Amino acid sequence: MFTSVLMIEQPLTTVDVDFVTTLHGDDPVSFVVLMRPRGDQDRLLRAIDDVALGELPEAIHEGEEPEGEAARGPAAHALAHSLNALRQKGANATGQIIGDHPLDKLKAVVDETGADEVIVLTAPHFVEEFFHRDWASRARHKVGVPVLKLFAHNE
Repeated sequence: MFTSVLMIEQPLTTVDVDFVTTLHGDDPVSFVVLMRPRGDQDRLLRAIDDVALGELPEAIHEGEEPEGEAARGPAAHALAHSLNALRQKGANATGQIIGDHPLDKLKAVVDETGADEVIVLTAPHFVEEFFHRDWASRARHKVGVPVLKLFAHNE
C-alpha cells in the first residue's frame, strides 16, 4: 500500500479529495493527514496574500480569524471533515493536529509511517513561495521523500 502524508491548513473540498485519491490510479493509498491550525505569526502574510489575490475584504478581516489555541477547535473540525471525506472515497486515513514545529513533526511522521511521499495542499502563499519559505519548499530539504505541492480548492 502506498502511504502519503498530507499536510493541510483548511478542510479538504470534494475536488481536493477526488484529486488526491486518484493520484496513483487504482493503487490503494493510505493517508496520514496533518492539520495545522492558524497561527498569529501568519496574519500579515495571509493579508498580503489576500491583497495579491484581489480579495480585499478577506485581507481586512484576517484579524478576526481565530488563531493559536482558539484555532484548535476549528482545526479539529476541519481535520475530522477531511478524514471522513477521504474514508468515504475508500482511502485509509488517520490524522492529527500539529502545533509548533510542523516540519519536525512532518519528518517524524514520515519516518514513523515509512511514507512514500508528502503532499502539501494549501492556499497560495505568494510571499512565502517567492522566498521558498513555504511548507513544500522547506519540506523538500527535510523529509527525504518526494514532496508534491498542490493548491487547495474552495467550495
